[in-house]
Amino acid sequence: MFISRILPCSSRLLIRAMSSEIADKMADMKIVDTPKEGKKAGKKKGGGGGGGGAGPLELSPWPSYIQDRIDLFDKLYGQYEEFLKTAEKKPIKVTLPDGKIVEGESWTTTPYDIANGISSGLANNSVISKVNGVLWDLDRPLEGDCSIQLLNFESKEGKEVFWHSTAHILGEAMERKYGGCLCYGPPIEGGFYYDMSMEQSVCEGDYSGLETIMKSIVKEKQPFQRLVMTKEDLLEMFKYNEFKVRIINNKITTPTTTVYRCGPLIDLCRGPHVRNTGKIKALKVTKNSATYWEGNAEAESLQRIYGISFPDTKLMKEWKIFQEEAAKRDHRKIGLQQELFFFNELSAGCCFWLPKGAIIFNTLQQWIQSEYHTRGFTEVVTPNIFNTKLWEKSGHWQHYAENMFSFDVEKEKYALKPMNCPGHCIIFGHRPRSWRELPLRLADFGVLHRNELSGALSGLTRVRRMQQDDAHIFCTQDQIVDEIRGCLDFLRCVYGVLGFTYELELSTRPDKYLGEIEVWNDAEARLKQALDEFGEPWEINPGDGAFYGPKIDITVRDALKRQHQCATIQLDFQLPIRFNLLYNAPDGTEKRPVIVHRAVLGTIERMTGILTEHFAGKWPFWLSPRQVMVVPVMPMFNDYACQIRDKLHNQH
Repeated sequence: MFISRILPCSSRLLIRAMSSEIADKMADMKIVDTPKEGKKAGKKKGGGGGGGGAGPLELSPWPSYIQDRIDLFDKLYGQYEEFLKTAEKKPIKVTLPDGKIVEGESWTTTPYDIANGISSGLANNSVISKVNGVLWDLDRPLEGDCSIQLLNFESKEGKEVFWHSTAHILGEAMERKYGGCLCYGPPIEGGFYYDMSMEQSVCEGDYSGLETIMKSIVKEKQPFQRLVMTKEDLLEMFKYNEFKVRIINNKITTPTTTVYRCGPLIDLCRGPHVRNTGKIKALKVTKNSATYWEGNAEAESLQRIYGISFPDTKLMKEWKIFQEEAAKRDHRKIGLQQELFFFNELSAGCCFWLPKGAIIFNTLQQWIQSEYHTRGFTEVVTPNIFNTKLWEKSGHWQHYAENMFSFDVEKEKYALKPMNCPGHCIIFGHRPRSWRELPLRLADFGVLHRNELSGALSGLTRVRRMQQDDAHIFCTQDQIVDEIRGCLDFLRCVYGVLGFTYELELSTRPDKYLGEIEVWNDAEARLKQALDEFGEPWEINPGDGAFYGPKIDITVRDALKRQHQCATIQLDFQLPIRFNLLYNAPDGTEKRPVIVHRAVLGTIERMTGILTEHFAGKWPFWLSPRQVMVVPVMPMFNDYACQIRDKLHNQH
């Protein structure tokens, strides 16, 4: 066989057709209901837990700290119930999303009461509520006049609360089975996990036992109870758990915080949660791993257990089908099968690109570079190594030093760059600038290094060595709208070719921000204008902007409808101040530019991993590393086949 590759062409129709074919295939999947499983065995107790699932289902007796917690909780919760009885009850007005006002009573009426007053179906389908924009337990009494919103599982926040509640169910099961010390148990994208400090290791044989305990917890419909506690009481309640004590001492900066109880589990938690454990209709333990306390390799080793849950068994069946499809598309497997790339422990987190993989890498880079030419970007090349004085000046050293590779050179400390923006600031500031040069759009495919924890590394999606289509736009305040609109058009062009759908969010001023509020308000107004003129739907994400400026978060969905965040568009008012960047304005005065941080693909490594799974290894023609294969039908035609191969190769 004789192989040649034709260099990239703009075959957008082919890509769109392929993406459409994938989407159609997924849409055609049929979910067939199967008979419900037979009734599981009831709760069992015995001595010892864990150990490959061969021992008893649960510890007997349970750890003594469980009853100690319950005793203190019952005492304090009784005081809270007395408070509710004596709290002054006043008529309140509750405003619904459609503007309708419902009457209620303070410290008595709950969001669930409001929902149930509208319809029992709405009440039963609601996972959580929002009161005056704050997530609020459905059974938590309202305290005054308010607006209310009811969220179901389909909402992002509804999923997070639902999975967080299931994490507590998992935590209860882990305590009853292993008896260790629970650490963190958050919701994550696509499920939840819980970490535990314990003597034994978890294995796959434990999964069924854990699921049996969890299902018994669900069957009991244990209510989630919220309680505000002082730090002193918290330290008493969790004195058996050194990890919770660390959180209380080091992370809680207020005099009080909350715990939540479901059954025998009482956990330090901000909440909120579903009404009771019976809301979880389908659950599964999916995997386990070893991890470190707060990701620090120098800290204690923990056991982590992951899971997934749904409010409907049909959703679980759909999830299983998607997992099977996702396993087939795993970019690490396809990368080896197609000889695109591999990793080696001698350079952990740094990809070895093989010839075919390098073709994909270079094609993506060349494509973006061709767009740079038409969109007015200028490429620069900046050093890989900088004295740490640069990172101190930019502010990165104070917040990011532990994620940087640093070393000493001639009694000075240097570091490999983890981002390009400080280097681009040096370029802008190395000589006087005129307003006529703005906007100045600097692009850089420079190599970046970030010291990710070994446990966080994952194929191409989490690496230590990377290159991204990084660019920084230096512009005036009045140019922000046009530049943001140009960035949005850039990502629409690129994502359209790749067959991605995407969602936009405007993240606004956080509580802890730098700069003048008038500048923030003006910048946010300009971003809103650019988004409105862009013409695509967008939502506001209040308070989630960076401390140095508002940003537009872009989330793409691949062929399996999974979400990925690759692109970024961020305004930055602080770096120009830190580097004292100025330009000469038309009136002869010196003014400070605004920086727009912008990436579309994000890192090429991560994007290649996403595209590998998006296309399931069936690359569109323009991106395929093997576009043409010449196959002679007989040995006598080998020479002619070589001529054809050479002709194809030399013409492109």
